[in-house]
Amino acid sequence: MMKIKTNDTVIVLSGKDKGKKGKVLKAMPKENKVIVEGVSIAACHTKPRKQGDQGGIIRKEIPIRTDKVQLFCAKCDKGVRVGYKIEDGKKIRVCKKCGAEI
Repeated sequence: MMKIKTNDTVIVLSGKDKGKKGKVLKAMPKENKVIVEGVSIAACHTKPRKQGDQGGIIRKEIPIRTDKVQLFCAKCDKGVRVGYKIEDGKKIRVCKKCGAEI
């Protein structure tokens, strides 16, 4: 089960982008990967496909594994583990450190 969802704020734990924060643009639970805004940027060389299209080098985010990112708690101001609490029959994600709702 993946605890990170789209539009969550995460912090990168390892790799060339260690310490960077960003918003999750896309979560891929089957591959256990996420695409984070401004993190893990690759240069893709593209050819113009139609007449009038522009070719060149396009920079875009590539997926990174979920074990390399951690949910960011605004109250704690750092990456935290996620716990769950049930309120009014709904399952809510909470910060393990301070108990704030994520």
